[in-house]
Amino acid sequence: MKKTIITLLLVLNIILVFAQAPSGYYSGANGKANNELRLKLQDIIGVHTVLSYSALWTLFQHTDKNSDGKIWDMYSTCIWTFSINQCGNYTQVCDCYNREHSVPQSWFGSASPMNTDAFHIYPTDGRVNAHHDNYPYGECANGVKIAPQALGRLGASTFAGFTSIGTVFEPDDEYKGDFARTYFYMATRYANVNFNRDSQNFGEKVFGSASNGLTDYAKNLFLKWHKNDPVSQKEIDRNNAVYAHQHNRNPFIDHPELAEYIWGDSIGYIWNNGGSSTIDKIDFFKPKISPNPTSDFISVNDNDFFQNFEYQIFTIQGKIVLNGKSSINQQINISNIDSGIYFIKISTENGFFIEKIIKK
Repeated sequence: MKKTIITLLLVLNIILVFAQAPSGYYSGANGKANNELRLKLQDIIGVHTVLSYSALWTLFQHTDKNSDGKIWDMYSTCIWTFSINQCGNYTQVCDCYNREHSVPQSWFGSASPMNTDAFHIYPTDGRVNAHHDNYPYGECANGVKIAPQALGRLGASTFAGFTSIGTVFEPDDEYKGDFARTYFYMATRYANVNFNRDSQNFGEKVFGSASNGLTDYAKNLFLKWHKNDPVSQKEIDRNNAVYAHQHNRNPFIDHPELAEYIWGDSIGYIWNNGGSSTIDKIDFFKPKISPNPTSDFISVNDNDFFQNFEYQIFTIQGKIVLNGKSSINQQINISNIDSGIYFIKISTENGFFIEKIIKK
């Protein structure tokens, strides 16, 4: 199932975010940065209608329905009919679907409201769910896929710098961003919760206090997945459907860039929801990108506010195709990237700005 990628919106040459939330929903987070931003988001999304565990079966009919009316299962290609194929007992893949806690219940002692929070509970094949067990998500080179219809595999971690994590469950590439943003939500909504209650301490490999709620392993892994698998229409629709019943939202679906402000490249910068305060320091010093359109080179010109900067060039889908360091009037070679519309992010010690560029 192909996912529809959100198109970036550009207003006054500044990247704006993909607001799906009611007007003003995130205004309390304006002007915040780093962990203060995460904790303010917790205030915004931290009060929600707590559903019963049994109510999730009905909720799935609104949140996880395919275009053909069947269940959207991120763990298998099995075809499920709502209500009819609920687990029950199972012995193999495609026997039935159940309620998968993508953050295992054992990590938080099955406590409320985490145990019924729909933002991390998905309808999935029962057998693959059991295969995932309480192992953390990760990447594995030779993992076990238990059946042809199964999605995801279990094996030893091969994620760069974190091979000592142990056994991990790797979802299919198509859904890695979904699970990354699920974990961003959980690390934010439950910023005051201890997720390390598993008897084998699997939870402490992912959730920690040293990195704004996530361990370095989880931060690096999920940011990678977040960038490589951007927000899909499926996630937007699900976010809106959960909001209609649970009355809170996943900020990292509404505003994907928030993950960078809390855990990634924009740490230290102040976030502003659709305004200009994030870049007030350099807004009126915006340099000229030329030539634009171009076929080979661009340079940043006509600026007295800074000399040196870092840059990232990325696609409409958010995929970074070129990055590096440069300085005013120095040429940046873009001849090796495909023709099309891109965005360049210029970062300095005083802030950053983003502009559209066209490669001929």
